Amino acid sequence: MTQEFIDVLVIGAGPSGCVSASYLHNNGVKVKVVEKTKFPRLVVGESLIPRVMDHFDEAGLFPALDKMNFEKKLGARFIRGNEICVFDFSDKFSEGWDWTWQVPRADFDNTLAKEVINKGIDLEFESEVIAVQFEGKNSITTVKDKDGNLKEIHAKFIIDSSGYGRVLPRLLDLDTPSKLDPHSSIFTHVQDKNRPEGEEGTLISFDILETEVWLWVIPFSNGNTSLGVVGPTSFINSLSEGSNSESLRKAIQLSDYYIKRFGDVEFLFEPVKLENYSRSVKKMYGDGFALTGNSSEFLDPVFSSGVAFATESGMLSAKLIHKELNGTEVNWETEFAEYMKSGIGVFTTYVKEWYTGNLQTLFFHQPENPDVKRKICAVLAGYVWDQENPFVKKHDNVIKNMAHMINMEKEQAQKEE
Repeated sequence: MTQEFIDVLVIGAGPSGCVSASYLHNNGVKVKVVEKTKFPRLVVGESLIPRVMDHFDEAGLFPALDKMNFEKKLGARFIRGNEICVFDFSDKFSEGWDWTWQVPRADFDNTLAKEVINKGIDLEFESEVIAVQFEGKNSITTVKDKDGNLKEIHAKFIIDSSGYGRVLPRLLDLDTPSKLDPHSSIFTHVQDKNRPEGEEGTLISFDILETEVWLWVIPFSNGNTSLGVVGPTSFINSLSEGSNSESLRKAIQLSDYYIKRFGDVEFLFEPVKLENYSRSVKKMYGDGFALTGNSSEFLDPVFSSGVAFATESGMLSAKLIHKELNGTEVNWETEFAEYMKSGIGVFTTYVKEWYTGNLQTLFFHQPENPDVKRKICAVLAGYVWDQENPFVKKHDNVIKNMAHMINMEKEQAQKEE
């Protein structure tokens, strides 16, 4: 069996893996990336949020992505019947990027991976991690290539960016149930032949069909659009006893706003179902390894936070490993786990309060409160570590309390009528 000796092994060549590998390589660390699949490959998570742009920029990956002319995402729109709420990322409480992209992830991830290879990083496709053992912080990882050949990779540190592959959580028994209720989704891409001109045709939208059920519409610059339905697993399973196509068609029929645009479009591939997608882990790091992105936590697609947490944790783990390799002591609990959990905690509250309907109450309340909207917008843009923002700092109670006040006012007004 052949052997390789490196500083850091990165498992997975998605956004998290590419960001961490690029940062380490740029800072003189010998890094190798192994990826189980062959790119380009289909993956969900096509709507980004502005916080990710900081990471692509810092990792030196932004110019290659920018050349691709992906659809610019300047904000997000939420629809509930005749009510519409639009968030504009340029009008938010926290400092930060005012825009990001909507991307077919097959093309996006492939661009990232190619740029990583262009930088001179060793990236090996169709190579699967089948075993790992640790001797202190040093690890020996057994990898099987596409021809079935085995090799050992000796590394001082492993970053697991394997996403839904969840390599180390499986091998080290780190999985634990998510705190969120079980939800599922079905999605596909369509050729958007009825796409309107102007902003209406390019704007990402979330169409609320019921309090806990919503349709996503993510237009791409290539003329295609991603369409998906999300809801409690019981609801998604009740849509149809037949195919995923039938289920998604039924969901589109429930949308007064989008039925004309998408009612008769062809699906470009058989819709994919992701069942009970929320994930969590017992711990996010250990001696000689860190878990990043979906390999540790995945919440919900409603606020497009997945890739942002992936790149945030990928960049942070790379920086901490670089410090450690240079002889600086790192407190992984406070500098990595607690930091990441604080941001994940904010988004978890927002996801939960979305499904209770409390956040929707704030979104659609008229007249709009511009100050509240700017503070919520900063959260939706991914700036969930800004403790100056009361909608971050007091996330546990602020949404619930404000929704309660609005509902009380409505009840009072109805009584007076």
